Amino acid sequence: MNPSSSTTAEGVLPAHDAHDAHDAHHDHPSYLVDGTTVKSWLLTVDHKRIALMYLVWILLFFLVGGIFAMLIRIELLTPGPTIMDAMTYNRMFTLHGMVMIFLFMIPAIPAVFGNFVLPLMLGAKDVAFPKLNLASLYIYLAGAGLALWGMINGGLDTGWTFYTPYSTHTTTTVAPVLFGAFIIGFSSIATGLNFIVTIHTMRAPGITWFKLPLFAWALYATSCIQVLATPVIGLLLVIVTGEQLFHFGLFDPARGGDPVLFQHLFWFYSHPAVYIMVLPSFGVMSEVVATYSRKNVFGYRAVAYSSLGIAFVGFFVWGHHMFVSGQSTFDAGIFGVLTMLVGVFTAIKVFNWVGTVYKGAVDFKTPFAYFCGFLFFTVFGGMTGIAVATTSLDVHWHDTYFVVAHFHFIMVGATVMAFLAALHYWFPKMFGKTYHEGWGLVASAFIILGFNATFIPQFLLGNYGMPRRYFEYPERYQALHVASTAGASLLAFGFIIIAVYLTYSLAYGRASGKNPWRSKGYEWISDSPPPTHNFVGPQPTYPEEPHLYVDPKKAEVPDAV
Repeated sequence: MNPSSSTTAEGVLPAHDAHDAHDAHHDHPSYLVDGTTVKSWLLTVDHKRIALMYLVWILLFFLVGGIFAMLIRIELLTPGPTIMDAMTYNRMFTLHGMVMIFLFMIPAIPAVFGNFVLPLMLGAKDVAFPKLNLASLYIYLAGAGLALWGMINGGLDTGWTFYTPYSTHTTTTVAPVLFGAFIIGFSSIATGLNFIVTIHTMRAPGITWFKLPLFAWALYATSCIQVLATPVIGLLLVIVTGEQLFHFGLFDPARGGDPVLFQHLFWFYSHPAVYIMVLPSFGVMSEVVATYSRKNVFGYRAVAYSSLGIAFVGFFVWGHHMFVSGQSTFDAGIFGVLTMLVGVFTAIKVFNWVGTVYKGAVDFKTPFAYFCGFLFFTVFGGMTGIAVATTSLDVHWHDTYFVVAHFHFIMVGATVMAFLAALHYWFPKMFGKTYHEGWGLVASAFIILGFNATFIPQFLLGNYGMPRRYFEYPERYQALHVASTAGASLLAFGFIIIAVYLTYSLAYGRASGKNPWRSKGYEWISDSPPPTHNFVGPQPTYPEEPHLYVDPKKAEVPDAV
């Protein structure tokens, strides 16, 4: 599409003539060049610039967490010590988990892509609270800085779950890391609150609740979890910090405390946190599958309601992490059944995505390749989730590499696939540049194959009884550990390819034009990259539904499950 063309997202809005569009572009520069000083970036309240700053830091933390992962895999190449001692290994997997979960996966899609495209999707000039949005970034960085300082100065060897009573007695530095995570929680709450208010109050005329893009629905459900669940983990981390510093004894059995109480409080937040990571991923994929299938989303309302269903049921399943903690058989059964109900809502999404692809005019671009990987990881990982929700099976698999592999498949695999799909899908919107499609597909192949090669051996290790978090292991497990490390190397190579061609594209990529994917998504109505206030002229109106590729009055298009 011609970059100077004023054609909107294929007829969603009336088009202006090319001359007016050219003048408007000249008078309203893109957000990237509207103020080029360091101060103009650091003090900006533009949601798009804040999203880019989040992107830089989140990618940095992703790199750090990935380096820790590779060091862990290298250490496990041999049954005994390879490159580090046992305490260093304990600290390394704690660092990996802490950085990846709290600093990458939880904020990755909402803070970057939610911040960037949600106001564009709603026809708004910004989020509801722009200054709070900027504050959330600096709160996130303050918490990350304190946590990383604590990890470097004394380390932390508790694992990312901080289980008591070990976390209250270890000689490593616990308090700064816990308090850093507590601070990061405020950033998550602020972002969720901002998105909820933005969706309720800043929709353009014509955008009713059931004309919201599905990514907005996913962000709304995620934000509800962030606002309701994050205070629980925040207060718990403060209590554990006090336990570690002042020995209150709330979780210490030697002082009459109950360590299982910690698990209840921790997983009441941390299982909904799983959906803070994966629900935005579902939203990204709903946008991607419609665009590259050139087809209306199959079962729009079912997909929207299923996001709310996952968010609601997610608060009632925490006990499946505690099947071996001594809870009653009845409680375990109830938690298992509720967990399987989450699988029903996820299956609704998968069914509708497949229905969208069915008989669609599929354009197999890089984001769609990641959708295919995402679909596999979600189905395979989801099926193993149903398995570990079955008490009799989980007793065998609990605390083994099977759980590690399951978590990485359904959480890390799905989140990373969606993050990369979003990065490639919205790259032209964010920067106005295109990337090399061939290299994008090559990198996606390395990443999808590498991910499978890394974690399928770990399913087998867990089934054979290999415990997680162990520094040494019997020699009979070595072949599978070597295979897992080889897969991690493929995965790392894929990320290096992406870093190279996207960096090159930022400097030398061709102009993308306004809507290179010919998407019907609302966010593509504005220019690419957008001007500072998102739209030139009056606020747009939205007479059509999102993702409308076929007029339902002229063709029979399924609209429900």
